[in-house]
Amino acid sequence: MKVFYICSEATPFIKTGGLADIAGSLPKELKRKDIDISVVMPLYSKIKYNLEYQLEYIGYYYVDLSFKHIYTGVFKTVHNGVTHYFIDNEDYFNRDGLYGYDDDGERFGYFSKAVTVLFKYLNQKPDIVHTNDWHTALINLFVRDFSRGDSFYSNIKLIYTIHNLKYQGIFPKSLLWFLGLDESYFNEEELKFYDSINLMKCGIVFSDKFNTVSGTYALEVKHEFYGENLEGIIKKYDFKFRGILNGIDTSYWNPVNDKFIYQNYSLKTIDKKSINKLELQKELGLKEDAETPMFTLISRLVSMKGLDLIVRVIDEILQENIQLVVLGTGDRKFEMIFRQLSYRYPDKLRALIKFDEATSHRLYAAADFLLMPSIIEPCGVSQMIAMRYATLPIVRETGGLKDTVVPFNKYDNTGNGFSFENINAHELLFTIKYAISIYKKESFYKLRENAMNTDSSWAKKSG
Repeated sequence: MKVFYICSEATPFIKTGGLADIAGSLPKELKRKDIDISVVMPLYSKIKYNLEYQLEYIGYYYVDLSFKHIYTGVFKTVHNGVTHYFIDNEDYFNRDGLYGYDDDGERFGYFSKAVTVLFKYLNQKPDIVHTNDWHTALINLFVRDFSRGDSFYSNIKLIYTIHNLKYQGIFPKSLLWFLGLDESYFNEEELKFYDSINLMKCGIVFSDKFNTVSGTYALEVKHEFYGENLEGIIKKYDFKFRGILNGIDTSYWNPVNDKFIYQNYSLKTIDKKSINKLELQKELGLKEDAETPMFTLISRLVSMKGLDLIVRVIDEILQENIQLVVLGTGDRKFEMIFRQLSYRYPDKLRALIKFDEATSHRLYAAADFLLMPSIIEPCGVSQMIAMRYATLPIVRETGGLKDTVVPFNKYDNTGNGFSFENINAHELLFTIKYAISIYKKESFYKLRENAMNTDSSWAKKSG
């Protein structure tokens, strides 16, 4: 069986969010199970000019877009046994960032058409094409469209994964003309979304099966609060929809051999975890005290991640004898708030307004608790990584957080973290205080053991 997995980003090549983690780890696990899988993604400049990846030039072809005849280069490399193909076009991908450009519809529309042509250029007819989020959704339509005049594209099964319904790829109707697609696709049953086209809707409509990244989120998106105006189309196609929980790469996120942390440890040597806290405290200029509970927030700094809840009760949180280390970038408002808080609470809070992979590893290893009070969280990987490092997650019961974090039960010491139900800052505060109240007690150590024993591997999720 030949599978092509198409994405806009993947580790280790480039990452802006959780999609990259999934795209970097799921194909690796499928390859381990002897599935013939290849990954295709854009050749961004940060990949192209990184000599570490040793890209091999394969050749080129042209893609027709309205009045343009566009050069399309193809490069490849093999990582973890998986062949990765890269679509090269300087005009569209030689830029500082990945997203947020005025011509994103044109860029990823071109990418989708180029990928569809790539299958035939390589003479590799896929049995399954797995597309992800709006950036690749048009591939589903192009495969259907091409199959009308070319049997090569017939009988290809199309799977589409929604990683976050909030980001839908809404563009003017004129994008159809630019991509050479017939205007007849602009109708309520297919691409039309008010007066625009919606690429997320396109991915759903033209797929054979579509899924999202946790069972709870699959239920949530059928309701107005979470449905982002697509709950109707999701319910219409519910017969081909399911939630499949993501996993993590447990060989990469592994405190036993993690090259980024100060001190490696395992479940049997978990006492060594405290060395990571002491070393991080030293690095950040915090009081070096292994007995002080350390909390961390490793996140995009945006409202959807529950930052408003934290900010509302932050002064009350910091009245406790704790330390808090924040790592991430996002809305300027939250970046400024956490910077200011670090000046107001120099003995308790550090705001690292950046994203750095190595630093995130050290935080997972050093902290006692992870804050993740998301308003919406389709799956989330941070809570699974935290548990791998015996760092207890404190989460709101939504999406994948509800599916992965079992709240502490004081009567039988079961659970692997802490949770609260409502979008309420004081529920979060109460849960944090409850977590502090069991710190260093017998139940705390049992919870850490439970967390480390939680299996979040792809081997389990894809089995």
